[in-house]
Amino acid sequence: MIWSKEETLSRAEMETLQLARLQETVQRVYDKVPYYRAKMDEKGVKPQDIKTLKDLSKLPFTTKQDMRDTYPFGLFAVPQEEIVRIHASSGTTGKPTVVGYTQKDLETWTDCVSRIACMGGASSKDVAQICFGYGMFTGALGLHYGLEKIGAAIVPSSTGNSEKQLMYMQDFKTSLLVATPSYALRLAEVARQNGIEPKTDLHIKIALVGSELLTDAMREEMHLAWGRDVLITSNYGMSELMGPGVSGECLEHCGMHINEDYFIPEIIDSQTGEVLPAGEKGELVITCIKKEGLPLIRYRTKDVTRLFYEPCACGRTTVRMENLSGRSDDMLK
Repeated sequence: MIWSKEETLSRAEMETLQLARLQETVQRVYDKVPYYRAKMDEKGVKPQDIKTLKDLSKLPFTTKQDMRDTYPFGLFAVPQEEIVRIHASSGTTGKPTVVGYTQKDLETWTDCVSRIACMGGASSKDVAQICFGYGMFTGALGLHYGLEKIGAAIVPSSTGNSEKQLMYMQDFKTSLLVATPSYALRLAEVARQNGIEPKTDLHIKIALVGSELLTDAMREEMHLAWGRDVLITSNYGMSELMGPGVSGECLEHCGMHINEDYFIPEIIDSQTGEVLPAGEKGELVITCIKKEGLPLIRYRTKDVTRLFYEPCACGRTTVRMENLSGRSDDMLK
């Protein structure tokens, strides 16, 4: 099932929508965020200079360091009273990156996650057990509201206590598992240790995995553990951009569809900053074009991938990003 009509727009229709939203966003951050205005002035670019999508390359990059330098709320583009939710990264390497959401942002986030859930085969018939940690981490609540929106029954079991997780799976007949790939494999291992065969004694039909890289080897291992009939798809996001819902894999398994009406992707040479042609591998850069609270411009994700613009056999026309192949900072080392 395709959740939103925007997932099937022609390339011309999508680019027209993107340009209008980009221009509005750039004007707004220039007017509302002094830090962005200073960066743009330093580079000699004004909002009126953004006349085409190619002009995006004129804008300065945003990095995680920018978010730390403006900690906690310095990049917010709305007054504090319009922020209804705050999340943050773990901050293991310094100050955490803080993100804020308006009510409209939460609706946007929910829509994006509903899309990737549908891409992976989810429906209102599912009982969805969310084995991500609830809290400042965006993963659990993002999947929670997106799946709830499509009508699935949510089991917000969070992380840990694997024996109890398996009890819920058996008793509630959980059909959809949300977890990291490694924890999904751990659950299957604990199940067998307790005399439960995941393929026959449990009812998992779909696994929406994220927050870790899903390699082909791990996907194969998950199929061996949970069964060949289980639909396994990976999804991508990060708290700075929104959380989960930036992109997700469909059942064709040929890349993760990016929600382009909300996010404009670029691939750059991580050393020169030059924008690379479609199909070339490099660092993924994302511009948020429909966020109110924290509309990041040209955010350097440090993730290495490539983009494919050919329409997918699933019927979606949105650009697809290849499964991540590393980090640009690792490549530089």
